[in-house]
Amino acid sequence: MGRHVSTVYVANLPWRTTEDDLAVLFAEFGRVVGLRVIQDPTTGRSRGYAFVELDDADSVERAVASLNGREYNGRRLLVSPARPKKGQP
Repeated sequence: MGRHVSTVYVANLPWRTTEDDLAVLFAEFGRVVGLRVIQDPTTGRSRGYAFVELDDADSVERAVASLNGREYNGRRLLVSPARPKKGQP
């Protein structure tokens, strides 16, 4: 059976934060298996938040405990476990 993937919601990101930046930031907490910086479809500019997929729930707990409220490139990050979209289990 495969490993369960857990997702972290990251908000208040500096506008210039890239997916590579986030991969490096989250790598110390577990294996990053996916991530996406959310962009405005019209302008292509970051909306200031992202979703980072880690390979297990323990990694999510460690990342939230360490990064929530931490200053990152001049902004205080808001980091929490992601909630499923409405209508999804």
